[in-house]
Amino acid sequence: MTESLRVLIVDDQRMVSGGFSLILSVEDDLDVVATAANGEEALAVARELHPDVTLMDVQMPVMDGIEATRRFVEEGLGRVVILTTFDRDDYLFSALDAGASGFLLKNADADELAEAVRTVGHGHALLAPEVTRRVIERRTAQQAAPEADARLAALTPRERDVLALLGRGRSNAEIADELFVGEATVKTHVSNVLMKLDLRDRVQAAVAAYETGLVRVGEQPGT
Repeated sequence: MTESLRVLIVDDQRMVSGGFSLILSVEDDLDVVATAANGEEALAVARELHPDVTLMDVQMPVMDGIEATRRFVEEGLGRVVILTTFDRDDYLFSALDAGASGFLLKNADADELAEAVRTVGHGHALLAPEVTRRVIERRTAQQAAPEADARLAALTPRERDVLALLGRGRSNAEIADELFVGEATVKTHVSNVLMKLDLRDRVQAAVAAYETGLVRVGEQPGT
């Protein structure tokens, strides 16, 4: 049997963390190991319990979710999903830079919450939900990225194709189907893209696809 994913929930509102904990506790493959009320407490808990996924609020006392996410990434304390109500987009952009693996609206339903934890826990960026796409599109719209970007010169034509599909939220299997190659080949291309562009993960790759003009702001996931 597959080992359960260990989850840490960080929010200064006990009703929120308690509600999320209750929702996830009924899932056979998810194990809520602890809750924390701020980033500093979360770091101490994560160092001891080693969660696979942390659901992280942004605005908290003592240490906010942005700084905590940065520390989690620096110390290798598992992957972080930012919980947001979208009231402060600048916080979200900073969280993305800090290394968040995805974003989730606090009003997500039970199925969305559980699936988000599974997606990130199994090593994928949370690119599909509307919240992440909105963050990426707002960020790149503000930056007014040029049509072409010097970074693309480092990539082969096939690697550019892969980067564009990452920007559209495609999984490795979906990229393989669209490009008529094997998944192992796709993994190699993805690794090369991340290395050549000095990107940390698929979330940063998706942002880069927009910034370089490979994917247009407002373009739909299926196009």
